[in-house]
Amino acid sequence: MPVVGGYLGYRILRAIAPAEPGHMNGGSYVGRSKIEVLLGETVWSEIRNKTVIDFGCGAGAEAIEIAQRGALKVYGVDILDRWLALARKEAAKAQCENVTFSKAPAEAADVIISIDAFEHFEDPAAILELMAEMLKPKGCVLVSFGPTWYHPLGGHLFSVFPWAHLVFSEKALCRWRSHIRDDGAQRFCDVEGGLNKMTIRRFEQLVESSPFRIKWLEAIPIRPVRRFHNRFTREFFTAVVRCKLMPRSASLS
Repeated sequence: MPVVGGYLGYRILRAIAPAEPGHMNGGSYVGRSKIEVLLGETVWSEIRNKTVIDFGCGAGAEAIEIAQRGALKVYGVDILDRWLALARKEAAKAQCENVTFSKAPAEAADVIISIDAFEHFEDPAAILELMAEMLKPKGCVLVSFGPTWYHPLGGHLFSVFPWAHLVFSEKALCRWRSHIRDDGAQRFCDVEGGLNKMTIRRFEQLVESSPFRIKWLEAIPIRPVRRFHNRFTREFFTAVVRCKLMPRSASLS
């Protein structure tokens, strides 16, 4: 439970962070493949000559890279028209013809890729059900997400310092945020993109109740505390989670 709330919490936050924090701006991926960093080098063999869905494609950079690096056909899927329009422009600019952007794919996929999304979905259980409908019977889902809720920056924008989102109340944090965002969000789930307090254990439980099984799951440690990372500390010291999901009806071999 948060220990600081109300007007006091709000005033402390305003004093600590009068402007928007500059962390988590994507700078760590400059000059690197985000897909490869988050899912590992084996991702390219997983998508080669396959029909792939990039679920939650945003501006399309990763979907385009997947299309250029061996996929037979790529469907970038997103619910926001502005992202889809931008993604189409980027694909045209890259002269990438084997990628299509829309709110729903035209066919079932061999592979679904989801990165930086499961900590944001309002109803992640429903998303797993939807993914199952979009996947071929022998397909797989490659997922990477983080930081998870108990990571030092698990509050994303709200983590004005490590674990600030656990120290201050939701109300105080949202009031502080109103000075740098004008969308009127009163809860973490109301902010742009949403924030659902996803933990590693909760994700595992969601999958257990879904049409999928976990073939493998890696909790990648935060580098400076790697030696302290274990099954007891993983919620606090994991940088990113990545895993492979398969339909329950499919073999795990």
